[in-house]
Amino acid sequence: MSRMPTLFIPHGGGPCFFMDWDPPNTWDRMASFLRGVQASLPEKPKAALVVSGHWEEAQVTVQTGAKPPLLFDYYGFPAHTYQLSFPAPGSPYLAARVSDLLGAAGFSVRGDAVRGYDHGVFIPLKLVFPEADVPVVQLSLRADYDPAAHLTMGAALEPLRDEGVLILGSGMSYHNMGVLMKRMRGGTQDVEPASQVFDDWLTGAVTDPDPAARNAVLMDWMRVPAALDAHPREEHFLPLHVVAGAAGADIGVKVLDDVVMGAVESAFRFG
Repeated sequence: MSRMPTLFIPHGGGPCFFMDWDPPNTWDRMASFLRGVQASLPEKPKAALVVSGHWEEAQVTVQTGAKPPLLFDYYGFPAHTYQLSFPAPGSPYLAARVSDLLGAAGFSVRGDAVRGYDHGVFIPLKLVFPEADVPVVQLSLRADYDPAAHLTMGAALEPLRDEGVLILGSGMSYHNMGVLMKRMRGGTQDVEPASQVFDDWLTGAVTDPDPAARNAVLMDWMRVPAALDAHPREEHFLPLHVVAGAAGADIGVKVLDDVVMGAVESAFRFG
């Protein structure tokens, strides 16, 4: 089995890829990128492990159900977007393997056999794996938002990459919803300056040829200019730390450079 990369992918806004938007092409570039992820892999993964910005727990929690339902955890969207389906199976085996690896690294881990896939999982993966034929397991963030802990989580999970598991962090590289909604309502077309400042830093950090230096600056990301403008809360950014930790010695590459609702949005791949 080929070694799988790790990726930080954007999941858009709510069910954005499956509804009308104004302007109509707002999410086209991001959707096209997501549709191309599977073809970019060395082979079809045996399973996918996804860390979404929409699940955080005081204790690291792994989804253990064999047939997870969907959590329609978005509000005020068209009725048809609450009828979407994504019948990908879970993987109790992978969930147990994740628990073992994290436990060996000193994390206290619990399982959740009831929770379904949130929209940070099923919305992008409907494009990545449209046949829903790759087992998917979701892993929570830790609610303390400790960047070092999330990098360490990822490092513990790196062996999965040699076992055919695709590790995905699903968030947004810029996630200031107040700014995004204001710009959308105002019809502003120019790029939000803070998003460009943050993305320039982020691209440099992720693509640093020294993985140790990369992780060191990601650990201290809140000191970066425009960091809190880009992420008033950390939950949509920390999935990147997990995939960067799982990257090991692999150097990051920027694989999407998009502008949505006036903000720069990026995706990154390791390996």
